[in-house]
Order: sequence, then C-alpha cells, then structure tokens
Amino acid sequence: MEQPPTGDGAGARVLVVDDDPTVAEIVTGYLDRAGYVVDRAGDGLDALARAAAHRPDLVVLDLMLPGMDGLEVCRRMRGQGPVPVIMLTARGDEDDRILGLEVGADDYVTKPFSPRELVLRVGSVLRRVRPVEDASGGSGVLRAAGLVVDPGARRVTKGGAELALTVREFDLLAFFLAHPGRAFAREELMREVWGWDFGDLSTVTVHVRRLRGKVEDDPARPRLIRTVWGVGYRFDPATTEEG
Repeated sequence: MEQPPTGDGAGARVLVVDDDPTVAEIVTGYLDRAGYVVDRAGDGLDALARAAAHRPDLVVLDLMLPGMDGLEVCRRMRGQGPVPVIMLTARGDEDDRILGLEVGADDYVTKPFSPRELVLRVGSVLRRVRPVEDASGGSGVLRAAGLVVDPGARRVTKGGAELALTVREFDLLAFFLAHPGRAFAREELMREVWGWDFGDLSTVTVHVRRLRGKVEDDPARPRLIRTVWGVGYRFDPATTEEG
C-alpha cells in the first residue's frame, strides 16, 4: 500500500466534497497525514454551508454529486470569493474535464486515482497560492499593456480595476508577462506553469481561453495572448502599446 506524503500541509484547511464515503475517508486520511486540516461534505449544499462557515484554503470537489453537481458548487463557491479547486471526475471523458476547467477549477484528477498523487496536487496548488517573497529585494511586480501583476499579493489589475483570476490563470498570466515576445508550446507551458511533465494539453488551451476572456479587450480577436500556429502562444504587449 502506498504511503501518503507527510508533514507538508502546514495546517492549511482543505474541504473534501464527495458523496462516496469510502473515497472521502481515504482522501481525508491521506490529507490529514500530510498535515492538513480537513473538513468533509457529502453533497453540494453541505459543501457551500461548510465553506461559508470556515473558508477553506482549497477544495477537493467531486463532479458527480447528488442534487447540485460539482460544476454548480464550483460556480457558487467562486462567486463568494477566490478559492483553489481540484475537481474529481469518475469519467475519462474530456468534455467533463473541460467543463470543470471552464467554471474555474484549477486542476482535476480522474477516478480511480492515487490518493498520494492527489495530496501532491493539493500541495502544488497551495504552494502557488501562498505569497512568495522576492529574493532580489525588489517588488517583483510585472507591468505590461495596462496590466499590473503583483505575485506577492496574488493580485492583478487592468486599467486600475482588479481582475478575479483562478490560481492557474494568475500563474499563466504572470508567466506570460515575465516572458514577453517569446512563443511557448503548450507542453512548455504545462511544464513551467503547472509543473507537469505530461498531461492533457486541453488544460492549457482552456486556461488560455479563459484568461483571454479576462484580459483582452476583444477575446474573439486577442491582441495580447497570440496564437502562434504550429507552436503555441505568445504574449505580445507591444501591439497594444503601439496601437
């Protein structure tokens, strides 16, 4: 039997939402061993109530819940404020994964899954959420084309107005601003932003589409995050600044 990672949770609160008590118990046990404070909910309404009572640092959310499904739970939770979400799905169908990402999930794991892998994914997402001090002593703030990205505060503004981004959307935008004018393949973005050496590349495609919807003046005709056919994507702030 695989052993869970231990001691990395640092007391972060994780809400596990799954109507299968066996899955919920196993996931809770692994997260508890890893040092997380774990709360459990068996359906969508219970999950929303628990999240309102004690705001979690991250939610592990099953897609297929009785009554209110995981997609609607994710929408409502994110409507109450930013919270990282890892979606669990019992299907290998790509449409389910894309739907989860479209409503704001930061990551997904397909059942049956390794509980150890899930704990590692939880840790990966939470590490990106926590503010990181700039080792150079500078502000670390990135600016381009009217966008201001503050990695320490995990805050983005466009023309002075704050944008609501998911964890991965923030990371992707920060990466683009740190590398203006350079084209990246989806495989490179998955490795650099998600920290994965392999995975479903549609994850990158969906996040780029969602990010364009928030930072572009006209998402149907993007001028900042350009598609480089046969390669991937390029952040091109000069086109807007010159125009």
